[in-house]
This record gives sequence, C-alpha cells and structure tokens, in this order.
Amino acid sequence: MATQNTALAEKEERTISFQRSIYDPGYVNAMSHFYRGEMGRIMVWRQRLDVTTNWAITSSTAIITIAFSTREVPHIIFFFNLAIVWVLLWIEARRYRFYDAFRARVRMLEAHFLVPMVMENREMLQGEWKKLVCEDLILPCFKISKLEAVGRRLKRNYMFIFILILVAWITKIFLHAPMAMDSLVGFYHALRVGHIPSWLVAFILVGTFLIVITITIYVSKKSSGEISEFGTHRSLWRI
Repeated sequence: MATQNTALAEKEERTISFQRSIYDPGYVNAMSHFYRGEMGRIMVWRQRLDVTTNWAITSSTAIITIAFSTREVPHIIFFFNLAIVWVLLWIEARRYRFYDAFRARVRMLEAHFLVPMVMENREMLQGEWKKLVCEDLILPCFKISKLEAVGRRLKRNYMFIFILILVAWITKIFLHAPMAMDSLVGFYHALRVGHIPSWLVAFILVGTFLIVITITIYVSKKSSGEISEFGTHRSLWRI
C-alpha cells in the first residue's frame, strides 16, 4: 500500500510539475523559436514552388511567341511545350510534398500550442501532439502521396497553363494550316507534321488533357487542399 501511495504521489507531482512548465518562460521561448524556424523553412519551400511555376509560365510564353511569329514553325512545337510543363509539374509536386510535410508541423503548433495559449486553456495543451511532433522530427515523412501533390498543383496553377497550351495549339493549327479546313476530317489531317502521323498527334493532344482533367477531378474529391473554403461551419467573421 505504501508503495502504491508513493507511486500515486510521484505521478501527481509529475503532473503538477508538467502543468507548471507549460507556461514556463523557457518552454514558451523554445516553442516560439521552433515555430519561427518552421515558418522560415516552409516559406523557403513556398518560394521554390513559385520558381517552378514561373519557369512553366515563362517557357510556355516563349514557345507560344515563337509558334505564332512565323508560319514555317510547325505546331508540333507545342508537344515540347507540354513535355517541359510536365517535367516542371513533377518537380514542383516533389517540392510541394516537402512544403506540405513542414507545413503540417506548423499547423500542429498553431492548433495545439498557439490556440491554447491565446485561449488561456491549459487543458487544450494536453494530448499526443507533442509526441507526434517529436516522432516527425526524429523520422520525417511525407503527409501526401505523389499523385495528390501533382493534383493539388494542377488544381491551383498548372491546369490553367495546360488549357492555355491547348487553346494556342488549336489556334496555331487553324491559322497556319497548309490548306483550308471546313470539317473535322480536315482538322484531323492538319495535325500531321512531316513523318509524324495525325493519329499520334491527336493521341498526345487528347490524352494529355484527359489525364489533366482526370487527376484534377480525382484529387479535388479526395483532398480539400491547404485551406478549406469559407462555410457555415465556421464563425462568420471577415476582415
């Protein structure tokens, strides 16, 4: 019985000591610096996302300008545009996974440390969040799959770039076709460039944009993204 009472007393003492340490200046200061460091890290990755998006826009703009500058430039140049944008999308999706992994830590601190501090509610500071953050610091891991990362970047930015390429490609075919097109069959034959058959160009053109639409719709249904839309479940305040 004495041993049990001693164990209970030690447990209560550890609990009291833990509750006192919650608002300890050293603890708060360390968590504040940790939060600031994680914010700086995700801002660096956020800037890297902007860089790849700018590359995609710049390269697409340059190729569209070259394509419409002279009639002799074949419309197949947009195939290389699609290839460049796909490569940049893959690079940006990889960067986004790193950004999302570090952003998850920041959200964990905001939800489980900053909110209780603002609310002055010690009970909200309890839970397994400290353990989860420590495990992620020891063994970092991605929070989303590659497909979801690609879909999020498609939904936010790259879908509009692909649409722009599609419109420019079709416009180029109509403006600089070797012969007048008065039917869908004529448009199909105009897709041929040199030894590249029309069916291959049509397959690349249609297949690319079916993939873009499918991934975007699939990820939109499976994931809500970084920030949810304003809804009735949230307090009705606006700045």
